[in-house]
Order: sequence, then C-alpha cells, then structure tokens
Amino acid sequence: MGVSALKWQGWLVGLVVLAGLLVFAPLGLYVWASGDPPPSAVPPAVAESVRVTGCRIDPASRRVVAGVEASGQGSYVVTVEFRDSEDPQPGTRSAQSLVKIPGVTPATPEQAEAIGPIWPPATTPWCGIADYSLAD
Repeated sequence: MGVSALKWQGWLVGLVVLAGLLVFAPLGLYVWASGDPPPSAVPPAVAESVRVTGCRIDPASRRVVAGVEASGQGSYVVTVEFRDSEDPQPGTRSAQSLVKIPGVTPATPEQAEAIGPIWPPATTPWCGIADYSLAD
C-alpha cells in the first residue's frame, strides 16, 4: 500500500464519521430533549389548598352554585365540575365552569362562586374540583 492509498482511507474514515454525526446528532438531541418533563410549577402542598366549600341550587335561577376556597400563594384558575353523583358514569360528560381566584395569600384564603348549568328538579347535584392551576 502506498502513501496515497492510506491518505484516501483517512479521508474515507473522516467522511464516514462526519456523516454519522450529521445523522445521529439530531436524533440524539431529539431523544435528550424529549426526556422526562420538568417537575410541575405547582408545589404538591397546593393540591389540598383548593376545595369546594358548598354546592347548592340557586332558587331563583335553578342554576348550581359551588363555593370554592383557595389558600396558599398566588392567583388560581379552578375548573369546577357538576354531576349527578360523586362517581362519574362511563360515557357521560359533566358540566364544567371556570372561576378565577386572584390575590391568595397564606394568611387570607380567598373564596369565589362557580355558576353551573340549570339543574333539573328532584336531583341533587355534586360539585367538585376537576382541575386547577396557578394563574400568571
């Protein structure tokens, strides 16, 4: 083997390595970036700080009204769910309502009311928290 053959093999190895980097580097970055999501910005103690304090039917409008209380820190956006029973029935959708509770501090819990749908007579509503998040 001459010097030119070794030089050609060196170039070939270099090109193969470069091609491998061009193909596998984006794949590696994709796998790295799609790893575990970052932990939630909502601390675990907040889960117990949003609750329904009451569930009633307004006599004048026949709408369900849920009292919601939030404690902790910040402003909350709460999704309240209204159903016929505590256990959801398979294949049925429940009514939901959003309520924003601003300015919550650890010293003073804040309250708000979520207004639901018109409720049929002779049925008792169930109100619960479907979801919540800290608002900006």
